[in-house]
Amino acid sequence: MIEGIIAAVIGALIGVGGTATYVKQRSLGGKHKADKAIADAKTKASDIVIKAKDEALALLNDAKKEEADRRKEWQKTESRLAERETNLDRKLDDLDKRSDGLRSQEDEVEGLKNEIRDIRVKQQEKLEKIAGLKKADAAEKLMQMTEKDIKQDLLGLVNKLQNDAKDTAEDQAQMILVTAMERMSSEVTAERTVTAIKLTDDEMKGRIIGKEGRNIQALQRATGVDILVDDTPGMIILSSFDPIRRQIARLTMEMLMKDGRIHPGRIEEVVAKAEKEIEKEITRAGEDAAREVGVVGIPKEMLRLLGELKFRTSYGQNVLMHSTEMAHLSGLIAEEIGADVRVTKIATLLHDVGKAVTHKIEGKHHHIGAELARKYGMSDDIVHAIEAHHDDIEATTPEALIVRICDALSAARPGARNISAENFVERMRDLENIALSFKGIDKAYAISAGREVRIIVSPQAIDDLSAIKLARDIATKIESTMQYPGTIKVNVIRETRAIEFAK
Repeated sequence: MIEGIIAAVIGALIGVGGTATYVKQRSLGGKHKADKAIADAKTKASDIVIKAKDEALALLNDAKKEEADRRKEWQKTESRLAERETNLDRKLDDLDKRSDGLRSQEDEVEGLKNEIRDIRVKQQEKLEKIAGLKKADAAEKLMQMTEKDIKQDLLGLVNKLQNDAKDTAEDQAQMILVTAMERMSSEVTAERTVTAIKLTDDEMKGRIIGKEGRNIQALQRATGVDILVDDTPGMIILSSFDPIRRQIARLTMEMLMKDGRIHPGRIEEVVAKAEKEIEKEITRAGEDAAREVGVVGIPKEMLRLLGELKFRTSYGQNVLMHSTEMAHLSGLIAEEIGADVRVTKIATLLHDVGKAVTHKIEGKHHHIGAELARKYGMSDDIVHAIEAHHDDIEATTPEALIVRICDALSAARPGARNISAENFVERMRDLENIALSFKGIDKAYAISAGREVRIIVSPQAIDDLSAIKLARDIATKIESTMQYPGTIKVNVIRETRAIEFAK
């Protein structure tokens, strides 16, 4: 028992001693490895430091070398600048010496000039003593003698030059006018106060007339045009001295015939639509005329009035065609004589624009046109050329004279005008104006070639009895103020409409 315990104790002591020995050996091995790792790290670190020092030393050497090169360049630059500064100083010294020499030479020249002046004064004084005349008196006497000797020759030369200038100017003017005229070609005037529309069939004729003639009466009231359906087989004749009314009536008839629905209500709608279409055509005509002539910058209001001239005539001559023809002529003449081509063309194109509103504004058309041009901001040269194209105002610019010449050229060419058509239009306009001068008149139309004036009154202002008296008063005024062949029918129409809506 005791032996077993002793053996166990001895075994335990041996195990503890072996374990301690193992642990000690292991710790000694780890320390050795750590020391070795530290030694390796120090070796690597020293290598890195040595390498870094080498690189830093190499960079320092490069920097020193670059600095040395730069110093050499700076030294060279400083040497060049110093050399240039020395050259500049030398040149400045030379210039100073030259300027001193020039000043001395100028002083010498000025002294010589003074000596020459003194010599001339002394010579002049001696000559005045010898001649007994002052210099101014001698010059005046010499001029008088010279003028007396060559006066007749000068007068003859001036007269010759004036005559030559007149002859040459007349020949040149004729050449310019002939050249401009031969490059223009325009239509011969055609007197027209009626428009014919072809009927598709007799049924359409009946629709246009309507029950008891109500459709044709509504058409005549709305358009102010006399409509003839029985004079020419298969045709409808629209008669009016006002071409704009005829165009509106023509377009209205064409639209109604195409649509097929013809009654008083529809007629009023179509007439309003036709008026808008004609308004667009008027605007387009003015723009096309300006484009054809080749001018820009004309106000829209003036272009609109210009387009209305498409439907106006003067002595049977279409006013818009007359204006464009004149504009082409004026441009050619202005270019030949050196006038302002643009001002001349614009003034010529717009010279008759006042005729578009002569039925609305009293006065001569050239004065009205000038006022309109001035109102819409056109230049004074254009305004003057428009206003002076007739003889009551003197033309003071070349452009105004050209407008006046071209107006005479365009009107005087063979076939340009027909006096009877213009007289007819004026008589129709006067007839309408007489009717419109009375109060309570809504519309007035001269129809049937002036044999009838149709007057539509406002039913609120004129009653039935007043309408009868109004017709007599208008007839009396026509008799006392107008000259006309035959008789004129005064037809006063008073119409009352009752309108209500079913809702």
